[in-house]
Amino acid sequence: MANSPQLRFSRRHIGPALSPLPQLKKGDCGSGLFPTEAVAGGFVRRNRGFLEIRPTVVIAALAVLGLPVAPGAAQQPLPDAEVEGDVPASEPGPGTSGTADADDVPEPVEPSIGDDEFGDALPDLDDDAFSDFSRSLERAERPIPVAETELAAEESEAEAAAAEENGAEEVDSAFETIEPVEIREDVLAQPLVPLQELQVTDLAEAEAVEEDAPLPEVRYYLAIEGLEDVGLEGEFLDASALDEGDGSADNAAMLRARANADEELAKRLLDSRGYFDAAVGAEVILPPEPDGRYRVLLAVSPGEQYTFSDVSIVGEDEAIPPRLVSDNLPIEAGDPIVADEVISAEASIDLVFPFNGYPFAEVEQRAILLDEETKTGDYVLPVDLGPRSRFRNIETEGDLAFDQEHVELLARFDEGDLYDVRMEDDLREAMIATGLFNSVSIEPLNTRDYNEDGTMAVDLLVRQDAGPSRTLSAELGYGTGEGARIEGGWTHRNLFPPEGELDLRATVGTREQGAAAIFRRSNAGERDRTVLLGVEAGRSDFPAYNAYTLSLRGRVSKESTPIWQKRWSYAYGAELIATNESQDGDPAIFDFDTAFLIGAVSGLVTYDASNSLLNPTKGWKASLRLSPEAALGGGDVRPYIVSQVDLSGYFPVSQDLTIAGRVRIGSINGISRDEIAPSRRLYGGGGGSVRGYGFQEIGPARVEITPPDPDDPDDTEPDIDYQPIGGRSVNEAAIEARYRFGNFGVVGFVDAGQVYTEQYPQFGDLQYGAGIGGRYYTNFGPFRLDLAIPLNKQPGQSDWAVYVSIGQAF
Repeated sequence: MANSPQLRFSRRHIGPALSPLPQLKKGDCGSGLFPTEAVAGGFVRRNRGFLEIRPTVVIAALAVLGLPVAPGAAQQPLPDAEVEGDVPASEPGPGTSGTADADDVPEPVEPSIGDDEFGDALPDLDDDAFSDFSRSLERAERPIPVAETELAAEESEAEAAAAEENGAEEVDSAFETIEPVEIREDVLAQPLVPLQELQVTDLAEAEAVEEDAPLPEVRYYLAIEGLEDVGLEGEFLDASALDEGDGSADNAAMLRARANADEELAKRLLDSRGYFDAAVGAEVILPPEPDGRYRVLLAVSPGEQYTFSDVSIVGEDEAIPPRLVSDNLPIEAGDPIVADEVISAEASIDLVFPFNGYPFAEVEQRAILLDEETKTGDYVLPVDLGPRSRFRNIETEGDLAFDQEHVELLARFDEGDLYDVRMEDDLREAMIATGLFNSVSIEPLNTRDYNEDGTMAVDLLVRQDAGPSRTLSAELGYGTGEGARIEGGWTHRNLFPPEGELDLRATVGTREQGAAAIFRRSNAGERDRTVLLGVEAGRSDFPAYNAYTLSLRGRVSKESTPIWQKRWSYAYGAELIATNESQDGDPAIFDFDTAFLIGAVSGLVTYDASNSLLNPTKGWKASLRLSPEAALGGGDVRPYIVSQVDLSGYFPVSQDLTIAGRVRIGSINGISRDEIAPSRRLYGGGGGSVRGYGFQEIGPARVEITPPDPDDPDDTEPDIDYQPIGGRSVNEAAIEARYRFGNFGVVGFVDAGQVYTEQYPQFGDLQYGAGIGGRYYTNFGPFRLDLAIPLNKQPGQSDWAVYVSIGQAF
């Protein structure tokens, strides 16, 4: 709390008048060209420089020079000066009244001689005059004659003898007789001792010895009285110099300095909480305690906490809506005057203005007038609204990534809309989300052009600083069922401006290998609409099938983003796939007997009423996917339709605990299972399905059991070959309890599901998985780590599974 919020206050009532201390003004003493001079005892002493001018010396000098001196001059005080001494200048002196009348002012003293007469009387400093002056000084400095010294000695001896005769104790004489010292010429003639024989200690060595000498440590402990009563002791200790010192100081000066600093800290804390009349004192208690420690006592008497007696806003009379500031300022009469609450309230007002069409409004310096009698304060906040404004044009400058027209396309406001800073922030975030900028700034411009309704037209100046548009990337991952994989790519995000991206990728893994080229235009024609064209070739080796695939696809989508989560989103597209697949080993690439040629048109519609895209805690969302397809294989064309419905909901039990659940139902109608290409069938199991099972492990499968080899003593377990074959329908359900604490969270979950050969789900023979997961919450969504086990696994299925991803499971 070393930098606790501070407020400035004006005191309207001070209480009983205090007598001002006497002050010396420039000109009271001296000419004012020097430091202030004080007068006392017939002499003038400068406070700095220690210059003394004694009248006795001046008179002696005038006498030597042969100048006349006025009688009593040595006793006259200098004019225009106050007397220096123990008695303050404001107190009356002896024999005087407490007040000074005009008649009491002494009349000016006539000078003894005039300046001209003084100058004419000065003698020339010739040799004779200077010799006379020197002889006068010699007479003044001549020592006391020996006769006078002997007389004083005789008087002292007589007094001592008288005291002895009277029986008094012998006392030392006030004077000591110094015997003459004999000066011997032979001693003076002896040579000096050589320097190298002198016992001299080097100054640097002496200082080093002093520095190395251990200093006595001052130990202490801190006692606090009064702060706990007002709830400030913990905050005080967080910034206390005494507490930070851990009970030890190098010396007493350091201990005193810490005590003074803590005293000032406590006073600032009390002021920031409205205890303006608090008395604070820090004292080092002497003597030390028996254990050698000093008790440092910080005693506080907080007094009464001040409260607001009135809250008024100056300048909001013309605001639209009325009382725009007053209704949004969280300060009321009767509230305590707390600094950080006042500052926070004023900061919230800074947001109210630009949310309601006032881009140039300013909150000016507050005034809080304190009344010491009632222990209250009047709060006055002046505001300058500025013109109410509406959006007009967008201008752009700088190192451009795209032109003004595309900037206008990203904006979610139209010309003539009431100014709202949230729309301005949204535009900036949308531009940054393209990944094409080092920085983007937006500034509203005061055009001073007014509309017919009295509002002002405001233009936005967008400053672009384009960043690098090319990226090399690499990813390394592992998944149960999917195996290990490495993916690398080269991307140019603005090869075909604006936002025309080319993405070239290659994948090498234990389960899949392939290459892809994808063209993507983001924000194509409107905000968040994406057009995608891609070609991909690859090999897959999954538990359910092996395949060589070549695909060409196109897709148009408008989806939710973390910046703009939409209620409705959609996607539609078409896909042409040539694939050679087998569930019995690797197929031949050009074996047309096992090849499929598939054409599909797909559509997806989603309604999202949740409160977050990546970490929902309340609400619900639903999606429907339809994909009419046709398969050409063995000379026959077989049409069918794939449909899937997903529904999820989120219920907040408390601020930290959320119960989430989901349901999925899917079906393939119009074709038998064996006529469907294995890659287009429905499967269950994995991180997006039933956790605890491997990828594609749930559903119809071929299980081949090979008994142990009797000739191999180490082979005691049968080999089980579990090969999913997929189905035509699926049903799944999951429930989670998500508990969050700070940036971390823990999740417990149970999943269930099954895949069926029938074209409609049977809702029976379910397989269950359960587990626990951890969450680390970031500003772009939670990082998810789940560990799950199957509760009723079949022979050949996994014993456990781990899942890592960004975002919640659903």
